[in-house]
Amino acid sequence: MLLALLLGLALLAWPQLGLGGDDDALARVALPGFAGKVETVDVRSASGARVPVQLRQGRLWPLRKLAAGERLKVVLTARRPGWAGWLVGHSERRSFTIETPRAHLSTSLLQVKPGAPVTAAFDEPVSLVSLAGKRPRRLTTPSAVVPLGVVASGSHDAGSIEIAVSARSWERLSAPVLVSWFPWQPYPQLLTAPEPGATLAPDKRLTLTFSDSVSSLLGNRRPRLSPATPGRWHLLDTHTLAFQPGRFGFGLDSKVRVVLPRGVHLAGHPGRKLTRALTWQVPAGSTLRLQQLLAQLGWLPLDWQAKTPFVLTSTKLQLAAALSPPAGQFGWRYANTPAELRALWRPGRPNAITTGAVMMFQDRHGLRVDALPGRRMWRALIKDAIRGKVRTSGYSYVYVHRHVPQSLNLWHNGQLILSSPGNTGVPAAPTELGTFPVFEHIQVGTMSGTNPNGSRYNDPGIRYISYFHRGEAIHAFTRSSFGTPQSLGCVELPLAAAAKVWPYTPIGTLVTIEN
Repeated sequence: MLLALLLGLALLAWPQLGLGGDDDALARVALPGFAGKVETVDVRSASGARVPVQLRQGRLWPLRKLAAGERLKVVLTARRPGWAGWLVGHSERRSFTIETPRAHLSTSLLQVKPGAPVTAAFDEPVSLVSLAGKRPRRLTTPSAVVPLGVVASGSHDAGSIEIAVSARSWERLSAPVLVSWFPWQPYPQLLTAPEPGATLAPDKRLTLTFSDSVSSLLGNRRPRLSPATPGRWHLLDTHTLAFQPGRFGFGLDSKVRVVLPRGVHLAGHPGRKLTRALTWQVPAGSTLRLQQLLAQLGWLPLDWQAKTPFVLTSTKLQLAAALSPPAGQFGWRYANTPAELRALWRPGRPNAITTGAVMMFQDRHGLRVDALPGRRMWRALIKDAIRGKVRTSGYSYVYVHRHVPQSLNLWHNGQLILSSPGNTGVPAAPTELGTFPVFEHIQVGTMSGTNPNGSRYNDPGIRYISYFHRGEAIHAFTRSSFGTPQSLGCVELPLAAAAKVWPYTPIGTLVTIEN
């Protein structure tokens, strides 16, 4: 009975394994005298996955990066001295639950005196620091106060920078946090990202950070944004508002304007002038990418094939491609494309073929036909690309010979489908040479203008009109003969020929006048 009591007291009083905190390692293993020698260490994540570790000089080190705030289960097994095994057992096994440390930023908004260094404070020392997305650096000594490398003076009176940290050298960096600083002033100040007047990526978040709280400055009001853009304002913290545009972003080639409910001072700008209106410019989509999409969707007499096969099924990827086009190759769809049409093509550069396709696309999509691929057209074009909406009605081209006998030739989808005698302008009002897109398409209308002698004419009931340059148009007209200069600049056709040509010359169709 006495022996059993002594054994029980010995077991309770015998030195035991312990696990304690450490300034840098995952943990420190406490191994009192007579506790024995650590035989195995098993560390598991919350999901049960094994975490490789190494025990060096009583300190436990992870062999891979761990996340901050990660909960781990540590099981230590120690082998006791042989002479003590008969008394308290040959081994000891103990379990512990620990959490990897997490450093929290004390405040993301700083008021800094002129000439003072800008620093970020954390609730516990950090070991690794990354500023503005750059490669992380290890601090010589862990510190809870981290200099941001800026002195609040001159052009650096105010600013923002993203900072990511880890409390331990073996932890993964935290998500970046935006830290902003202002000099003390008696009026509200504002920092924006990006800065007003700078280029704004089409899908980038627009961030406004105020020196005072958003609620005290704006109440429940929110800035007004134009042009109207799908999306919403988010309150990121008490001092920061952010606008995240919707699926199609702000729109390529847009001037974005934000009007604030009240005037503020743009921090870092000279003077004390308050402002309410801020503007940014969204870059235009590239001409090359415009041509690639128009070709893929059937609006050009060319095909386009990417150098490396890819599928851009998301708006985000399409917006990126609009600014940085993928490599690829254009090719003519039809072997017998007229030489006049081939001569117009310039990949990556503005040209008549592209202009005509833009106008035709705008007309078919109910957009303003101005030949300029603006934000609305890019949005419609990207929508069609994602949906795989390909135009299947083919490609038409008209070329007119001014040399007598004068003629009009209609080419469509690789075939010359009509060649008809026609009349162009008389010497006093010649039809201008060049290539022009049809800009107005009227089945029956009134044509009016000025005769070479200064008198006016007004002809109602003109059939099958396709205007292509100023007041010049292809149309039907009653003449006793065709094939010589007789018009006032238009291309006149017999009624039957004009009726056949008209359905093939919608807005955007190219018309070439040549000798």
